[in-house]
Amino acid sequence: MSRAPDTWILTADCPSVLGTVDAVTRFLFEQGCYVTEHHSFDDRLSGRFFIRVEFRQPDGFDEQSFRAGLQERGAAFGMIFELTAPNYRPKVVIMVSKADHCLNDLLYRQRIGQLSMDVAAVVSNHPDLKPLADWHQIPYYNFPLDPNDKPSQERQVWQVIEESGAELVILARYMQVLSPELCRKLDGKAINIHHSLLPGFKGAKPYHQAYNKGVKLVGATAHYINNDLDEGPIIAQGVEAVDHSHYPEDLIAKGRDIEGLTLARAVGYHIERRVFLNANRTVVL
Repeated sequence: MSRAPDTWILTADCPSVLGTVDAVTRFLFEQGCYVTEHHSFDDRLSGRFFIRVEFRQPDGFDEQSFRAGLQERGAAFGMIFELTAPNYRPKVVIMVSKADHCLNDLLYRQRIGQLSMDVAAVVSNHPDLKPLADWHQIPYYNFPLDPNDKPSQERQVWQVIEESGAELVILARYMQVLSPELCRKLDGKAINIHHSLLPGFKGAKPYHQAYNKGVKLVGATAHYINNDLDEGPIIAQGVEAVDHSHYPEDLIAKGRDIEGLTLARAVGYHIERRVFLNANRTVVL
């Protein structure tokens, strides 16, 4: 479900205690706010409660007063909340290598308004995709990677991220492993996409390996990055059935489609404030 353009988003989480739903919804009622969407989840294993509400503001709505009142109301529950204004568009940096399918899909969805974000820059370790960024009038930074001096390249990447004011970094088939230091800086703020094949195939030509094993499913996983390669908290996954008639090039083509769709879905969840980090897992409301 897409977010309505005229609604505020309230997200909050706190320990699982009696009255958490009432604390939020009653406060919104008292403030004269009309709830248009509401989702909540109580994780009985972690003992934590999560809630996301979209609402329309009443006449004379005062954001500062609203925040202060909610802070006071939620304090008794140890509640941490975030309030996002209507039409808010986060700034994003997209990182790529040579494959263009995910970048092209993201830029198209931004252009037609399906993803409410502003791509501030495209960063790559190759020059190949500059024409695509130029066509969209987005700055393109090519920082070649010296295997003997990876930190200097990452310092350049981080400078672009900081100077652009980006709140989210999207690794749209960026084929380099980020250092532990950069992973820490981007904790909870960077989304990666990679293929998902069972059994798992690592190394060169994974789809050719999959073909040789006669796989029956291909898919993709979008997740937040961390220092464990391709093992960060999962946001979204996609999968499709295949059979003996799918040759390696067919598997690759299907994989590209699934990667683009799954990454776009994960980015949409993130920018609409639907994703909560819950230890090594996510809650998506």
